[in-house]
Amino acid sequence: MYVLENAVGRFYVGHTGDLARRVSEHNDPLAPGVKFAPKNGPWRLVWSEELPNRASAMIRERQIKAMKSARWIRRELLGCSGC
Repeated sequence: MYVLENAVGRFYVGHTGDLARRVSEHNDPLAPGVKFAPKNGPWRLVWSEELPNRASAMIRERQIKAMKSARWIRRELLGCSGC
């Protein structure tokens, strides 16, 4: 489970079994099947959480995406109370 942030403060929330590879793909405009991230990057990893299995990661990803709030991500995940 991970959260990326771009230069304008937008977030991308996802999950993967290989975090380093996935972050690299988000920043590679030629990566197959990756559409949104490369054109909105560059991205930097700002938060990650290891979960026991893919099902748990998908549930956690949905929880975070349901907040639909960059402010919530900054406050609750990144601990930035003044952001």
